[in-house]
Amino acid sequence: MNRQQAELLLQQNFKLPKFYDEQWKTIDRVLNGGRVLLIEKTGFGKSLCFQFPATVFNGTTVIFSPLIALMRDQEKKLQSLGIAAKCINSEQTPEENSQIIEEAKRGKIKILYIAPERQENNEWIEATRQMHLSMVVVDEAHCISVWGHDFRPAFKRIINLVKLLPKGLPVLATTATATKRVEQDIAQQIGGGITILRGNLMRENFKLFVAKVNSEDEKMIWLGKNIEKMPGSGVLYTGTRIDTEIYSKWFNYLNINSTAYNAGLDANSRIAIENGLMKNQWKCIISTNALGMGIDKPDIRFIIHTQIPQSPIHYYQEIGRAGRDGETAYIILFYNPNEDKKLPEAFIEGGRPSIKKYEKVIECIKTGLFSEREIIKHTNLKQSQFRVIKADLLEQGIIREVNYSHSKKYEFVPNSQSLNTKAFEELRAAKTKDLEQMIEYIDTTDSRMKFLCDYLGDNTNHVFTNCDNTGEKKIKVIVADEWTAKLQEFRENYFSELVVESRDSNIINGVAASYYGVSNVGDAIHRSKYENGGDFPDFLLRLTLKAFRKKFGNEHFDLILYIPPTKSGDLVKNFAEKLSQVLKITISHNLKKVRETKEQKIFENNYLKHENVSNAFSYISPSEIIGKKILLFDDICDSCATIKEIGKLLTNLGAIKIAPIVIAKTVGGDLV
Repeated sequence: MNRQQAELLLQQNFKLPKFYDEQWKTIDRVLNGGRVLLIEKTGFGKSLCFQFPATVFNGTTVIFSPLIALMRDQEKKLQSLGIAAKCINSEQTPEENSQIIEEAKRGKIKILYIAPERQENNEWIEATRQMHLSMVVVDEAHCISVWGHDFRPAFKRIINLVKLLPKGLPVLATTATATKRVEQDIAQQIGGGITILRGNLMRENFKLFVAKVNSEDEKMIWLGKNIEKMPGSGVLYTGTRIDTEIYSKWFNYLNINSTAYNAGLDANSRIAIENGLMKNQWKCIISTNALGMGIDKPDIRFIIHTQIPQSPIHYYQEIGRAGRDGETAYIILFYNPNEDKKLPEAFIEGGRPSIKKYEKVIECIKTGLFSEREIIKHTNLKQSQFRVIKADLLEQGIIREVNYSHSKKYEFVPNSQSLNTKAFEELRAAKTKDLEQMIEYIDTTDSRMKFLCDYLGDNTNHVFTNCDNTGEKKIKVIVADEWTAKLQEFRENYFSELVVESRDSNIINGVAASYYGVSNVGDAIHRSKYENGGDFPDFLLRLTLKAFRKKFGNEHFDLILYIPPTKSGDLVKNFAEKLSQVLKITISHNLKKVRETKEQKIFENNYLKHENVSNAFSYISPSEIIGKKILLFDDICDSCATIKEIGKLLTNLGAIKIAPIVIAKTVGGDLV
């Protein structure tokens, strides 16, 4: 098929007039059965480079993508064009996914999007043997490389599939962000005489700014004053889930239309927010990088970061969604030199678990055949940590998978090599260097766009004048007393919800007076609990009472109970007695521990947190609980496993409502 013939089909099937030259170069290679790595800027139209050939080929094109939002978006667009497209992902029921697999096996799907993690699913692996595959696409291909900015162990499995493909079956890998090192790694893994096509990454319609600040307050105040003045709608990226909530509540307090988005939201909420963004329902979405690259919206007019990313490649990826229509987009990065390096440093430190954790897994598997869940429980690891370790140990041949009674287990490989840690050390050093480059971007006095292009390996000889170093006015943060007072008033009236409701309990969602570690509240609790600082100070009582009144108003409660502490003596009891006196609610001391428990904070995963408190409590006089509405107090909530466990106990004893209240909620380990 020549270009003229192809463009006639393009007009018929996609309602587009013609290909860019670079698009046609990729498509032509793919149509001839080649393997291609395409590195092009966001907004270039990389998806057309696999969607068009997929409609020409006989059979099903499988596209591996880590971005569920993008899968949904592209599926919807393709279906509107009459192209049979479906996606398989974790947010659909197993029955829905199985039905789609059956349709693919029967040749009824032209384009099938699928998450890389499916390569670990036996049903999917078996199905690929029965499908008539016409092409395999690896979208966001930088995830294949450990040197990439978003490496995912599951992507390694895709390479196993690629290696089994017959010669002449086309493979296309696409990304907007690959350094030369990542490019070489991807090309080596995909192999087969791959063609590398690298485009021009510059974005002249961006206006790039860096604003240095001295505190989080300065960021919040500048944004509160100025975000409504920004054109159109945009995205505000924060470092953690908690920050998305705090900024969203701050904006709503100021009557700025916004909403928070992060990986902790349920699928329906995420879909609703994604759809709302497309319709400009909000001035801005406040998100962790969970929003990622999954939204194909051409007119995002600004992207603002309140936290520096780990590297220029992360940054380029995240800002890449702005201004895809070619119109001006404002790109602002806030940076506090005293604080903002800590979070990306923690990400780098946690990107590869410690060698001790690898050794723990190896020692565990040496003792028998275990499932993933069993190993996680034995080793007290987070699931995400174990999966990184598992991928590395499988790759090094230290452990192997065994299919055992319809499930996967893992066993030690006798006489296997010792753990090779050299690659981990090299990777950590490379990521540390990347973070240093991100700081260099902040401190550069030259063109910011040229800095990003050079870093990504696009050395186009071009003069840029689109940043605060090359003609644009610099951002200065000035804090007026009026705004300091506004922020203080907001903080004294903003309280976080404890989400604990479940079907098997009469517990309702409660309230936390603050976040542990985000304010002076955590310091005060720590002094009392661990430094013999005496009872919790009265300002915590005032704050907790304020949180109670805001959440529960004048609602009637029959009893106050408090959770028997593991370590803090009478601190929780004494505080609960003060609450009882002020609120004039009877307190009971009859909730007791029947066995010793450990502090929840020592456990890394929810399996062990739940086991630690399961059946650990009883109530001395159960009859006084029947038909009662109970206010349940604790000082700190981590996973809320203890609160949920006691909620079930009190429900079984006849309590009709249990409302939890705590002084502080921990930020927790879930960041995105």
